[in-house]
Amino acid sequence: MSPVRIEVATVADADALLALIKCAFTAVAGQYGDHSLPPLLETAEAFRSRFSDHIILKALDGDRIVGTVLGVMEGDSCLVGRLAVEPESQGRGIGRALASAIEERFPDARRFELFTGHLSAETLGLYASLGYTEFRRAEASERVTLVFLEKTRD
Repeated sequence: MSPVRIEVATVADADALLALIKCAFTAVAGQYGDHSLPPLLETAEAFRSRFSDHIILKALDGDRIVGTVLGVMEGDSCLVGRLAVEPESQGRGIGRALASAIEERFPDARRFELFTGHLSAETLGLYASLGYTEFRRAEASERVTLVFLEKTRD
C-alpha cells in the first residue's frame, strides 16, 4: 500500500467527496438502523456551498480519494465534521491523519469540537486517543444519541 497524502480539497472534488461520505456513513446508518443521518441526506448543492467557508481536506492513495474531513471556525472553536474514510481503506490510520491535519489547519482555534453517534465505539476510541473528551449528549432520533466531544489547546 502506498502512503496516503492529505491535501486541501477544491470544489472540483465535491462530487467524489460527497460520494465517499455517503458510502462511509451508509455503513454507520446500518449500525443504527437509521438512514436519515444528515451526511446521507446532504445534497450536492449544499455540500458544494461548504467550500465557501470551510476548509475541506482529502486523503489520497495515489490519485484516489480515500478520506475526507472538514472544519470551520465558530468563535474561537473549530467545528470538525464529516470525517469519513472509505470502508476498504479503514484501519490504516487515515482517520487519525485527517483529524490531526484539520487541527493543524486551524492554528488560531483554542478548541475543537465534533460529534459522533453513541454506538460508534471505534470512532469514540479514536477521538479519545487524540485527546477529545465528551462534554454532552443529545438525542438526534429514537435510535441515535449524539456524543459531543471537545479538545482544547493549551
